[in-house]
Amino acid sequence: MRLAKLYAERYPQTMRLTADAKDGISDLQFTDTYRVPFQFRELVQRHLNAPAFVQSSQGVMLTDLDGNRFYDLTGSYGVNLLGYDFYKGSIARAVERAGELGPVLGSYHPVVADNVARLRAISGLDEVSFHMSGTEAVMQAVRLARYHTRRTHLVRFCGAYHGWWGDVQPGIGNPIPARETYTLNEMSEAALRVLRTRRDIACVLVNPLQALHPNASPPADSALIDSARSARLDRAAYADWLKELRAVCSQNGIVLIVDDVFVGFRIAPGGTQEYFGVRADMVTYGKTVGGGLPVGVLCGRRELMKRYRDDRPLDVCFARGTFNAHPYVMAAMNEFLRHLDTAEARAMYGGLDALWNARADTLNLRLRERKLPVQVANLSSIWTVIYTEPACYNWMFQFYLRAEGLALSWIGTGRLIFSLNYTDADFAAVVDRFVAAAEAMRRDGFWWHDPAATNKSIKRRVLREVLAHRFGRRTERTPS
Repeated sequence: MRLAKLYAERYPQTMRLTADAKDGISDLQFTDTYRVPFQFRELVQRHLNAPAFVQSSQGVMLTDLDGNRFYDLTGSYGVNLLGYDFYKGSIARAVERAGELGPVLGSYHPVVADNVARLRAISGLDEVSFHMSGTEAVMQAVRLARYHTRRTHLVRFCGAYHGWWGDVQPGIGNPIPARETYTLNEMSEAALRVLRTRRDIACVLVNPLQALHPNASPPADSALIDSARSARLDRAAYADWLKELRAVCSQNGIVLIVDDVFVGFRIAPGGTQEYFGVRADMVTYGKTVGGGLPVGVLCGRRELMKRYRDDRPLDVCFARGTFNAHPYVMAAMNEFLRHLDTAEARAMYGGLDALWNARADTLNLRLRERKLPVQVANLSSIWTVIYTEPACYNWMFQFYLRAEGLALSWIGTGRLIFSLNYTDADFAAVVDRFVAAAEAMRRDGFWWHDPAATNKSIKRRVLREVLAHRFGRRTERTPS
């Protein structure tokens, strides 16, 4: 296979270390296994393993162990908003600022007070608590909502991700059923009816990233068995939905929690509240707000953040953590938050949507001109690749993109995340490489399909293969 040979020749050291380390890193085993649909897993792992190690970062580029340079489209799961050089500088300055105190925990470094003041101003809320991850921040928000409303259930919407803990992750990935969770359709009158009528709902969680693909799971190439993936942002419609949701929550004493761990600071300085024009009772932040270090933040209304009852001393809502408000993390966070107040940051946010929408349009036009069966949809600098003709090998595109020097995360073309330091010249280079990857994949025949094939017929065939695999029978795979 031409592509497998190219990988072996171009990435030998990086692939060797990946293979050697894989046996001892369970995360790497998982991501490598779920990079492509299961039918092709063994074949891909045998011939086309994706290298997992990088040596350095600079600007918008990553360099692997073999000296290959890639334009970074991983975004480090959303952390990399301002460019890796900014975060490397933030961490270095944080170590210098907090170095005299060192890893003293329990007491606070003075920088914490400034962080709290800035987060209160950004969120428009009264109080702040610090955590070690976005998942922990969401856990604390839900626990406090249950504590103060004296109700048991949370509401999440179909497809939305709020971390990996049990109550917000029903179904696949959770070995135990989520027993106090309602999963409802977003942008649905039926969902509002449930909120109006049930009396056991403590809170509603909203992940605004779902505005790009309401009620669909986060797009990953492991599920890309056809071309049915869809995405499209209707900002006005989603804003209207959030306002309806806000009104119903207010009328029924339900806490509205906005999960801004991923998109907070990426779509606007004030995150979802500013971008969609809605006020939350609680907001969670994470990823980039740590200035490059691990963090979770919860901001909330004063009456919801209190962890005890004055008249019942044993009735408390406990939430602590050894490393919460670690001095180095707080100092790195302060570097990030102070940067938001600079003229440079204000200029960056000005016209942000117009810039990234125009860039998406530029790439889509190039793809249409070349008659390639690929387009992109975007929420600002967060992009999803969609496929315009029925095909069952779209998941291969991630490997062609890497061969052209574009680095993707393990979920492949489902999520491309640009940092905001991409210049026009950087983006033009990405466009050229993206188009070249698509043309190479077309030349290699992976987008050939039977003209009579449809996404539905491909899914039916895959279902037959799944059943045959489950019950030990073999079926012959035919290209579609």
